Amino acid sequence: MNNNSLTDLDQTLDIISAIQEDLNYQQAQASLTAIVEQIDLDTTEKQGLEKEISHLCTMLENLNQGVVQIAAFGLVGRGKSSLLNALLGEQVFTTGPVHGVTQTQQSASWQLNQADGLSTVTISGWGNAQLQLIDTPGIDEVKGQEREQLAIAVAQQVDLILFVIAGDMSQVEFQALSRLRAVGKPMLLVFNKIDQYPATDQQLIYEKIRDERVKELLSPEEIVLVSASPLVTELRENTQGKLERYQYRGEAKVDNLRLKIIDLLQREGKSLVALNTLLCADNLNDKLVQQKMRLRDSQANTILQKAVMVKATAIALNPVTVLDLFSGAVVDVALIISLSKLYGLPMTQTAAIALLQKIGVSMGGITASEFLAGLGLSSLKGLLGLTVPLTGGLALAPYISVALTQASVAGVSTLAIGQVTKTYLANGAAWGETGPRTVVRDILNSLDQNSVMARIKQELQEKLTPERIVSPSP
Repeated sequence: MNNNSLTDLDQTLDIISAIQEDLNYQQAQASLTAIVEQIDLDTTEKQGLEKEISHLCTMLENLNQGVVQIAAFGLVGRGKSSLLNALLGEQVFTTGPVHGVTQTQQSASWQLNQADGLSTVTISGWGNAQLQLIDTPGIDEVKGQEREQLAIAVAQQVDLILFVIAGDMSQVEFQALSRLRAVGKPMLLVFNKIDQYPATDQQLIYEKIRDERVKELLSPEEIVLVSASPLVTELRENTQGKLERYQYRGEAKVDNLRLKIIDLLQREGKSLVALNTLLCADNLNDKLVQQKMRLRDSQANTILQKAVMVKATAIALNPVTVLDLFSGAVVDVALIISLSKLYGLPMTQTAAIALLQKIGVSMGGITASEFLAGLGLSSLKGLLGLTVPLTGGLALAPYISVALTQASVAGVSTLAIGQVTKTYLANGAAWGETGPRTVVRDILNSLDQNSVMARIKQELQEKLTPERIVSPSP
């Protein structure tokens, strides 16, 4: 293969890679837009989730505007704010001699061109984009646990992590680095303040960090040495002609870090942002779904218990077999429709009937046995109902006993159908990888049928009085 062929192949691969990056980015936009648009929480359900909802909306806005977020983490006094200011080329983040100046996360738009200027940065094939630098408080400050939680929360949202140290790593730094690394985001370990060490010491510390401290966590290419705000010492002659030591802040040396970031964004920019956005959005969406499911599960249980008793009562009071079956099905379909509305996935009557049939098929022999038992009990109940006037009420007691038994069986059936429907709807109107039969089996196994039947019988016993029992016309 000649050089021209190799060049053509490289160009083709670059084009394919760029197309794939565009597709990944567009998919992330579409997915996040769908998540934001489908937030159907009411005021009560949104309580305690305001930050999560705000983060989702902010992520979508950043994705649409092409914002790449980079956050600096580290212990107090490692020069995080000075490092970000050096990258920006101006004093934006607060710095000072007192440790812990940064109390909350701060951010600024960093506009930089590929020629290492100070305008805008253009990521390959992406048009104009914004880089947003985020400064975080020292992880080891007072209220350290809260600071660590903030660090993890920020790390889950950003696209690139800068972990800043100022010498050999301590155990606290290693633990913090490990926790942030576990978030799964791209990371650069920035060895800052190298101006404070002789060249030989710099190399020894770097090798110790590379070969011992982070060997299992980071590659050598992910470790960068910088001096964000070097302290320069000079000997100057004073007015009396004597030499005095004079110190001042020299020019920042962060070009290697700046180029490393630009190279990373040029190679992986779109895919990096798309993947990180989807991961973070998925975590936040899980919290929203859990809150929604927790609150709606309680409401669904109320609807379900009401449906159980409505069906049980209707069947207990109805001596006609055909009407038993019809009224039971009507209640089950109405239950499915009510639950679908509650979970924000409204169904038509046709769809509800289809789901009921699907559940019935998945229940297999249990549904068949219930049908046969119910058919037999309905026939017996109808016969006893016919004989009540002829026996002067002597057949009333066995009628009630049969009615209660049949009603409790039907109630358990509706409870199972409702629980299966809840699981189906909570999973986004899907059965999951295991399929409907497994879902149905697990729910049926979890039901204490004897306890449920006993409770239904007790409630019906209080409702069923001789005056309320309907006998067929002679």
